[in-house]
Amino acid sequence: MKTIHLTIDDMQVSVPEGTTLMQAAETIGVHIPRLCYLPNLSLEGACRICIVEVAGARTYQASCATKVAEGMIVKTNSPEIRQARRDLVELILDNHPMECQTCDRDGQCELQTLAYSMGVRERLFEGKRKRYEVEDSSFSVIRNSEKCILCRRCVRVCSEVQGVHNLSQLYRGFNTLVAPAHVSPMLESVCINCGQCINVCPTAAFLEKDSTDDVWAALSDPNKHVVVHIAPSIRAAIGEGFGLPAGTPETNRTVTALRRLGFDVVFDTNFGADLTIMEEAHELATRLKSGENLPLITSCSPGWIKFLEHFYPEFIPNTSTCKSPMTMLSVLLKTYYAEKHKLDPKNIYVVSVMPCTAKKFESRRPEHFAPAGYPYTDAVLTTRELVWMIKAYGIDFKHLTPGAFDNPLGFSSGAADIFGTTGGVMEAALRTAAEALTGKPLTELNFTEVRATTGLKEASIKIGDATINVAVANGLNNAKTILEKVKRGEKQFHLIEIMACPGGCIGGGGQPYPSEGRYVLDEEILKLRAGALYNIDEAKNVRKSHENPFVQDLYREYFQHPGSEKAHKLLHTHYTPRSPRGIK
Repeated sequence: MKTIHLTIDDMQVSVPEGTTLMQAAETIGVHIPRLCYLPNLSLEGACRICIVEVAGARTYQASCATKVAEGMIVKTNSPEIRQARRDLVELILDNHPMECQTCDRDGQCELQTLAYSMGVRERLFEGKRKRYEVEDSSFSVIRNSEKCILCRRCVRVCSEVQGVHNLSQLYRGFNTLVAPAHVSPMLESVCINCGQCINVCPTAAFLEKDSTDDVWAALSDPNKHVVVHIAPSIRAAIGEGFGLPAGTPETNRTVTALRRLGFDVVFDTNFGADLTIMEEAHELATRLKSGENLPLITSCSPGWIKFLEHFYPEFIPNTSTCKSPMTMLSVLLKTYYAEKHKLDPKNIYVVSVMPCTAKKFESRRPEHFAPAGYPYTDAVLTTRELVWMIKAYGIDFKHLTPGAFDNPLGFSSGAADIFGTTGGVMEAALRTAAEALTGKPLTELNFTEVRATTGLKEASIKIGDATINVAVANGLNNAKTILEKVKRGEKQFHLIEIMACPGGCIGGGGQPYPSEGRYVLDEEILKLRAGALYNIDEAKNVRKSHENPFVQDLYREYFQHPGSEKAHKLLHTHYTPRSPRGIK
């Protein structure tokens, strides 16, 4: 590749051809302020905060979108440039609500941080400001257009990473607005509730629907038996909310924090993951023998399921009918657990802590309500919401004594832990399915062929005399690639794992915002979180779902065997084709 030589702030720089000025400046330790830029998304050049002076150019250039050229002379810092950037930030702020102290993103807002670093201490421009009602029809995602700065990060992540294209920039000039087509309510749009728009938004124009008030009320109600269970990826990310390094496993202190908050019982969604594998492995073995409805496609990602219903309903027969680990465990709590402890399920309040805003939508799907009309999952908290609750309660997380889950629904195999990272569901299923198909114990439990925190993977796995063709996709544009291959008959897969979010659940729309200087969708952060889950798996004595002794007891006492009539009634579900233009 050709090397380009240029001068930046009187320093000689040599970088590969095609490098942007922003990237070139970073090679010599110069950080150029930016707002609309994200390295994982296409270049937008909308905010102009990253402007620099290029000798010979008539105007300042956006460094995020300007490529280096031989002999170019660049200034990134001068009184004039600093003033121009400050003016731009002031103009954005003067069309922004004055409610930092009561905003959900206070202290974690990129616009706020930028204004402080540039020395903006007053509002200089008075005039008309955009006014919009908060749009909160969705069970998962709230849209507040008054806080939108038109960076289009949400538009780009929705289109380029998720392939949903639900958001776009409507109208022009002062009336420009980011919203679904025809400014439809989010609930009536094709939004899959994944929350990636929340993750990439630099302000608070998108937020998750808050459930903390409902949970506080339940914890204060003496008539409620309040049970909580946490998803595998929570333990790999929650520490970041308390200043701990990404990838710090925090299972046990999280349990203690939940007890301090007042939950009566603390269980682990991982138990539901082991149960999911039992049912899904049985489903896979049955389909492999019959040859029907292959490939089997995983179903534990609610964002993927809604995407399936909108855009690929022809694959509904291929998709596993297994409920997600969250819903399986919640169902158990209001059936098996309630019966065992002689509790009225209507008095059991089930809270699940999830990395995923789409889980809030999943909990409100009609098929996840009991016949008596109550939901199996009463409230879903994101990792961010739980972090806030722990802080609000005055709990010093970093100095807590480690605790342990309650049994029997708190014991899990290592296979359940890796559910939180892409490829993990596939690997967990293969550990169980391989032994079911061959009748022999596995000597090697790590299916590294399916591990990946980004993009997609295809592999052929040898199990006994059979070869199983598998694919793993995270981020729904990658899912499209795999599904289109299947539609065209280019490849015959037996098992496909699809996760809506980049990296899987570890990159979910409800995970902690990254620390200053790091980016959402940062591959390094995803790798660290995934590594935490693999380490937890490796450290466990039980690493196969079917060897979980409490799961074995559950089948003996309650379900008889995987795929039984009772298991199908309580642990399986169905999906509904939806209009690709959204539904009312």
